[in-house]
Amino acid sequence: MPDAVLSPRALNRALLERQGLLARSRLPAIAMIERLVGMQAQEPQDPYVALWSRLEGLEAEELSELIAERRAVRAPLMRATIHLVSARDCLRLHPLTQPMRAQVFKSPWSKGLAGADVHEVVAAGAELLAERPRTRAELSALLAPRWPHADPLALAHAVTFNAPVVQVPPRGLWGATAQATWALASTWLGAELDGGASPDALVLRYLAAFGPATVADMRTWSRLTGLREVVERLRPRLRTYHDEQGSELFDVPDGPLPPPDTPAPPVFLPEYDNVTLSHADRSRIRSRLGPGPPFPRGDALGTLLVDGFYRANWTTTAASGVATLTIDRFKRLPDDPYDAVEEISAEGRRLLGFIAPDSAEHRVEFVPTP
Repeated sequence: MPDAVLSPRALNRALLERQGLLARSRLPAIAMIERLVGMQAQEPQDPYVALWSRLEGLEAEELSELIAERRAVRAPLMRATIHLVSARDCLRLHPLTQPMRAQVFKSPWSKGLAGADVHEVVAAGAELLAERPRTRAELSALLAPRWPHADPLALAHAVTFNAPVVQVPPRGLWGATAQATWALASTWLGAELDGGASPDALVLRYLAAFGPATVADMRTWSRLTGLREVVERLRPRLRTYHDEQGSELFDVPDGPLPPPDTPAPPVFLPEYDNVTLSHADRSRIRSRLGPGPPFPRGDALGTLLVDGFYRANWTTTAASGVATLTIDRFKRLPDDPYDAVEEISAEGRRLLGFIAPDSAEHRVEFVPTP
């Protein structure tokens, strides 16, 4: 019997359901972070908006406390970018992603080592980080005398790309601004890395959060190699489908597939969110309905989903006690609900209540008016 063919809209609804974006849930923040296998956190405040859009009644302090108490951490993991993950996922994911991070380091930075042995540099840097957390500038200054011909910044990057590190607070706390300061994951968390972590388990977790998906999608999310072999090993445990282009899609057996016509509320996502970054084929979210560049400027920048798809950008500004959320170039479509603008505005005001609770007035504006 041939595999079922899933349309972009069917894949969209599956993704939204698994990401907690069809309806907010009452999960604790740490449970949602683990369900999503971490959250893109290159911009320190992005996970707060991402979780607010997924969880009922999220308070920013809940996530800040997780980070301050070391139950959640910021670490360079998938795609060698900073992700917010639970402490135990940090210990699991670092060994799996380390070879990829080492490869990413080589392209822009290895020449700057000027012949210095990368393993010796990393070992020296790890000793410094075991003493206390340090910035890259501090690592550069401390390592440079030992390797005077190397680019000092390349020495610091060798450590933060090749050693299992985390970024420590206050960076990542709500409302805080601080330089990225690094510590060894095992030292910061008081536990050893999980040397038995399995790529098979990681693929299954990816599919539960992002599936159905192709092998190329898995690579896009993780940047790991060797995933075709992992999927073939798992194939007897997986369901398979095809998309409309004929690509084979893999899924966990119990992965939800809501009907394609399932209603989807308007969703405000941050500038970077894995829901928009984790597939080679992004048509399940970005179906050429949104405005694209140029991107507007403001205190915060993000993506607006309407009926599940990217439809506009958004920014916030605050001045004189007034917080304003601007919806950039939203255009109504014939299939939009008649009250789409009102629903977007109401959700936007709720977002401002989260982002700017101390502002006396919250405004939502559309530019241009739809």
